[in-house]
Amino acid sequence: MAGGGFAQTGVVKDYAGKVTLFVVFTCIVAATGGLIFGYDIGISGGVTSMDPFLKRFFPSVYDKMQADKNTNQYCKFDSQLLTTFTSSLYVAGLIASFFAATVTRVFGRKPSMLFGGMTFLVGAAINGAAKDVAMLIIGRILLGIGVGFANQSVPVYLSEMAPPKIRGALNIGFQLFITIGILVANLVNYGTNKIKAGWGWRLSLALAAVPAIIMTVGSIFLPDTPNSLIERGHHEKARRMLQRIRGTTHVEEEYQDLVLASETSKQVKHPWANILKKKYRPQLVMALAIPFFQQLTGINVIMFYAPVLFKTIGFGSNASLVSAVITGGVNVVATLVSIYSVDKYGRRFLFLEGGVQMFICQVIIGIILGDKFGLSGKGSLSKSEADLVVFFICLYVSAFAWSWGPLGWLVPSEIFPLEIRSAGQSINVSVNLLFTFAIAQAFLAMLCHFKFGLFFFFAGWVLIMTTFIFFLLPETKNIPIEEMTLVWRKHWFWKRILPADDGDVEMEKPKTVT
Repeated sequence: MAGGGFAQTGVVKDYAGKVTLFVVFTCIVAATGGLIFGYDIGISGGVTSMDPFLKRFFPSVYDKMQADKNTNQYCKFDSQLLTTFTSSLYVAGLIASFFAATVTRVFGRKPSMLFGGMTFLVGAAINGAAKDVAMLIIGRILLGIGVGFANQSVPVYLSEMAPPKIRGALNIGFQLFITIGILVANLVNYGTNKIKAGWGWRLSLALAAVPAIIMTVGSIFLPDTPNSLIERGHHEKARRMLQRIRGTTHVEEEYQDLVLASETSKQVKHPWANILKKKYRPQLVMALAIPFFQQLTGINVIMFYAPVLFKTIGFGSNASLVSAVITGGVNVVATLVSIYSVDKYGRRFLFLEGGVQMFICQVIIGIILGDKFGLSGKGSLSKSEADLVVFFICLYVSAFAWSWGPLGWLVPSEIFPLEIRSAGQSINVSVNLLFTFAIAQAFLAMLCHFKFGLFFFFAGWVLIMTTFIFFLLPETKNIPIEEMTLVWRKHWFWKRILPADDGDVEMEKPKTVT
């Protein structure tokens, strides 16, 4: 079977080959595309907690902070203009992901990565030189276009290049570099905040050019995937690339399955229409639900606004940035745990364990903040209480970093057959960025109005998503990417939904040659 269920056998194939240094190195280079997304996530919250930045671009927020030190702690950063600065990137990324789907399918995965890196580089330059809010937002939009193209192409590239037995570990490299980007950004913010002249925020924003250059240069030298080469008609080149990445000349079985998947994909008239067909229902549900749930874990409350959040609950400016560095470090280490365990214990185990741990931590944080700040938002934390909050936030971040963080990108990228893979990944990226935007835009207002209940709000969603995974997501570890449909046909629920055959796919009708 290839291309998503075109054979009716129930046997999942085990292709020949081994893990080669070439494929590991290639996947590491490609995964650096995650740096741009991670750096931006980490840098945004840091600069928006810096007094010189607020004084220059958002004086009303700065004045509110200075006017009354006893103000409602939940509401002192509430500004739609401030959140527009952060969230404008994600609207741009959402729109760009739809164009990236076509570029990725027609021209290959490499051009998408190259264009994403170059656009992000221009956005970083504009932000570093910004003179007003309009320049900031224009720069953010260009950054968003870069993120949209990178998030569309890199996870698909990794899933197509990696051998099935370590696909999870290599794909999670993307998330690892996201976490490294966040940590580096937190360290940069900590350093630039100490610049007395008050221009440290410019350096923080401009240094986004570094991960952009790494991604751009890396994508120039990357080989294209066998799947993409076959899709674009380069069959012999694809065979040689498959032999190289598998470390053996005995690749005929896998090669023929890739060719069959490609031929099937060419018969599909409209990937965007066909993805709505009943045979793709499980994949479509996951492409919508997983990125939706990933954002409703509440992780971006921590990672976007960690310095702001810590400052809000009573930490000083420097202390809040230090705390953000700590959570960033936890994020990186826990992602390494996921790389080690995802192909050993499977996706479901990590999803479920991480969900339980996140739920417990959010409830405890909500209780502590509710006890100390109540509904009025006025109060303070002792050092021991502040340390306790940081401890449970770190536990929460670690749970996310070995579950919903990496798996939110891995699972959607590995479940789609070739004929709808670009469309499916585009849906995954766009839903992710849509709700990233929504949470980023709404968070500070939600914190102001929900108060400590915001943590209970996200805990409730974590309970829902963990239940969803328990009942509806089958295990996908060690399954060849072009054999994945067999997993859905064996699942207790999805086998009732899927049609008995694949006759509902909208194909090109045979043409009569006269």
